[in-house]
Amino acid sequence: MTTPPIPPSRKVMYGTLVTDGTITGDAVVAVEGDRISYAGPEVGFDGAAFPGASVEELPADSLLLPGLVDLHCHGAAGGDFPGADEQAIRPALDFIHGSGTTTVLASLVTASREDLLRGIRLFARLCEEDLVAGIHLEGPFLSLARCGAQNPKFLLKPDLGLMSELVEAAAGRLTTMTYAPELPGAGELVDLMTSHGVRPSLGHTDCDDDTAAASLVAAREGLEAAGFDGVYSLPTVTHLFNGMPSLHHRSPGPVAACLRAAKAGGAVVELVADGTHVAPQTVVTVFELVGSANIALVTDSMAAAGLPDGQYRLGSSVVTVKDAVATLDATGSLAGGTSTLLGVVRATVASGVALADAVGSATSVPAAVLGLSDEVGGLRRGLRADVLVANAGLSPIKVMRKGVWLGADG
Repeated sequence: MTTPPIPPSRKVMYGTLVTDGTITGDAVVAVEGDRISYAGPEVGFDGAAFPGASVEELPADSLLLPGLVDLHCHGAAGGDFPGADEQAIRPALDFIHGSGTTTVLASLVTASREDLLRGIRLFARLCEEDLVAGIHLEGPFLSLARCGAQNPKFLLKPDLGLMSELVEAAAGRLTTMTYAPELPGAGELVDLMTSHGVRPSLGHTDCDDDTAAASLVAAREGLEAAGFDGVYSLPTVTHLFNGMPSLHHRSPGPVAACLRAAKAGGAVVELVADGTHVAPQTVVTVFELVGSANIALVTDSMAAAGLPDGQYRLGSSVVTVKDAVATLDATGSLAGGTSTLLGVVRATVASGVALADAVGSATSVPAAVLGLSDEVGGLRRGLRADVLVANAGLSPIKVMRKGVWLGADG
């Protein structure tokens, strides 16, 4: 009887496992091909049943994390997603994946109809290559009063014809869209989005508490009617606190409504917890108020992420980065982030959030929002072998995507 050949793509790594809200010391992650075969305590791993595996040489304090999942990213490493320059975008995606964010939505800012369609068509094609997991449109149906770094020239009231055109161009890859619920026609816009499986994300809004609360309920009901369930049926909130009125005790605005909805499990709030967009104390407060299961950590990163200070672009706008803070030249408004998602996790932990909670909000929660919990966002048998190896200080050591080490090893 001939012994079957040993698969050449078996890999084993040892360290502290951080996944699904738990931390397991003296753990093992075993990978075969592009799938996880085992993730758990070393005492439960039968190495004899996994012959021929290569054992990765990792530092003793290594943390084994799921590949991170970013719902809000405009670019990195000189690549501006809204600019739709494929030659710059491909290296940017290589950088993002290599930094530990193995699943990412491509976020486009408000732009002309032609530029939006051009960007959507490009990223729909990159979705087919599994380089991005979907498309996020941040506009154009946003509040002029809270436009932030969005170019006001291209802001529009909800236009169902244009929305249908954008959906058609995306060929099923338009995943989420930021909108201001106070604009005339926003209710019909939400209905159209949800009927096509596009997740409404409340943001860049000047609305009051009641308007925000009612719109989040309508968005969830629309997603449920479209066949979504669980976290997959929840609307999101685009970078909570940023691009909306501040919480005031006599005028709570959308922040209060979003916090209540998240606390009740009716929405997932994005936090750009990079130390610039939201104060560390605010980050801790939100985690304590609504729980990590209702928070998605995001970067809102733009082309300067991973690069030094200087001038960059965010779509049609010129952005200056100084001391790693990106601001719009025209107005001084914050113009996206410059951190990787692992950097956001590191800042979140430094603010006082538990490691397991911070990691969950950058992995399992956004994966559930995308309906990808059976594929990414955790380290469990059968999931895609996306593994971020970091040291105790949450700096990256190695990154695996689909069972392949990125960078020099693959």
